[in-house]
Amino acid sequence: MSMFYTGLSGLSVARTALMTTAHNTANVYTTGYNRQTALVSSLGGTVTGAGFVGNGARVTTVQRSYDRYLTAQLNGAEAAGAALASYGSQISRIDSLLADKTAGLTPLMQSFFASVQDVANTPADPAARQQLISAAQSLANKFRSTDQYLTDLNSSVNEQIEGSAAKINTYATQIASLNQQISQLSAMAGGQPPNDLMDQRDQLVSDLGKIVDVKVMEQDSGQYNVFIGNGQTLVLGDRAAKMQSVQSAADPTRQSMALVGLTGTVSELNDNVLTGGSLGGLLAFRSETLTSTQNAVGRLAMALASEFNDQHKLGVDLNGALGTNFFSEAVPGVFSHAKNAGNMVLGASVTDTSQLSTSDYSVQVKDVAGTLTYTVTRLSDKQVMGDYTAFPASFDGVSLSVASGTAQAGDSFLVQPTRTGARDMDVLVRETAKVAAASPIVTGKTVGNKGTGALSPAVVNAGYLAAPLAATVTLAYDAGGNTLSGFPATSPVTVTLADGTSTTYAAGTAVPYTAGAAISFDGIEVKLTGAPAQGDTFTIGKNVAGVSDGSNALKLGALQRKNAMDGGTSTFNGAFAKLVSEVGNRSMEIRVATQTQDSVTGQIRASRDSISGVNQDEETANLLMYQQMYQANAKVIQTASTMFDAILGIRG
Repeated sequence: MSMFYTGLSGLSVARTALMTTAHNTANVYTTGYNRQTALVSSLGGTVTGAGFVGNGARVTTVQRSYDRYLTAQLNGAEAAGAALASYGSQISRIDSLLADKTAGLTPLMQSFFASVQDVANTPADPAARQQLISAAQSLANKFRSTDQYLTDLNSSVNEQIEGSAAKINTYATQIASLNQQISQLSAMAGGQPPNDLMDQRDQLVSDLGKIVDVKVMEQDSGQYNVFIGNGQTLVLGDRAAKMQSVQSAADPTRQSMALVGLTGTVSELNDNVLTGGSLGGLLAFRSETLTSTQNAVGRLAMALASEFNDQHKLGVDLNGALGTNFFSEAVPGVFSHAKNAGNMVLGASVTDTSQLSTSDYSVQVKDVAGTLTYTVTRLSDKQVMGDYTAFPASFDGVSLSVASGTAQAGDSFLVQPTRTGARDMDVLVRETAKVAAASPIVTGKTVGNKGTGALSPAVVNAGYLAAPLAATVTLAYDAGGNTLSGFPATSPVTVTLADGTSTTYAAGTAVPYTAGAAISFDGIEVKLTGAPAQGDTFTIGKNVAGVSDGSNALKLGALQRKNAMDGGTSTFNGAFAKLVSEVGNRSMEIRVATQTQDSVTGQIRASRDSISGVNQDEETANLLMYQQMYQANAKVIQTASTMFDAILGIRG
């Protein structure tokens, strides 16, 4: 009978091996399947007088061809690839928007300033003035539509974050359920691994890693613990935590991810905590590109509006009235953290658009030796702008002040100086007559002057708006003292020579005459050149009807070439070109990185598949081998049966 049982054991081994091979062949295209192998060991032998006689073989286990290290490497590579793909798909949309050479901001800004120049050339032409207003409206509309596109993109990111939370929860629940099943079935099978369930669990971990980077730790029981972020527990054995999309406590325009722990505690996670996967790519895109781009477009709109308004207010319209704001100007936004204990409301204003950055700022309230200290940090580079104990607090062209209430230590605020700059831009001047193309001051000389003195056109600055000229000023030249007199009795006069040295003279006094020197008072600056004669007079008066005067429009047009941004180093077009270049370069970097990562992922997958993948040719060879093994062991059983029948026949 021992020969019979030996053959029967071989038959059983061959049958199990054939079934395992057939299982491999059936799952050759099953995602996440790892090739299985029947491990065979000897049943040992029975001692006889002639030595030990073998008792056959048995299958000890069916083992997965699985490499934990390569699987972890592949999961990490796929997570990185998914992050880059997610980032790339989003940034390409911004790149296409900004780089549009026909309908982008650049051609509209050029068209706008060309219209300004047309008004300077023909200030009395109502058609030119209407074209300026129309070009300004087109430019403002483009700023608003660009901002709306970026806002919609932010809304899309918020929706994708919500969807990612739901997917993560689904995968986490399924992994926890499989943990429980694997543990129970393994115990029921005497410690034998349920390979197919383990494959399903590994595939779920891989799918989860494509959403957010995860770390896996296997317990002694074979269950997986899954962690995300910087160590937050998502799955612990057969229990799963939940991810939840919540409104950011710091910025209500954003959705953030929060972890609902196993005890029910909800903890909002910082964007930089979650990396890898499509979710990590989304969060990185929002913090690195979307926010700075929207801020940059807003900053450009605010700088252009501010500079144009400042100059427009220094001119006069066709009615002789001083100009007003041509564009509306945005106000910086300040958000109080949702968990602030104090009730302080911070206000913000822009003091210098040329100093504005494209960053947001955080304000942290601390108790330093019993004194509340407000630490302002620029979020783009984490640079501390200052520790303030009182307001106003000024930094990067922004000033903070307390609108109401008081703060408590631990409170925080988010300052967004330029976020709504493009959204809030609009044209305020809609009537052609109100375009302030002319200078508010006209200069001249009295008919009958005998000398060659000539008074230049006046240049006015913001100081003029505080005290506009009330009456015509007549300057008289005294050859005996080589002086000029007739300045307003209440205004000091400053004379600046060509070498830059200046002297201020008391109101009502005569000032020395130097040909070509700049003479300024009450925000007005003129230059007298030539050689005036005794008694020659020159007039400085209000422009009451600037019909044929385009001098202020010339100054408005010159703003196109003014370095009015980036601390006085960039023009409007230059600042926008820099933004387009930065986004374009970043988009290219992401594309190149994606291609490289795809190549790396492919190599790791090939290495993993060389171990875990099913090779159809190899399985076909195994089928033939195990078939022969089955037939051979069947022959052993047949032989044993024949021998047994022969023995029974002898006894008969």
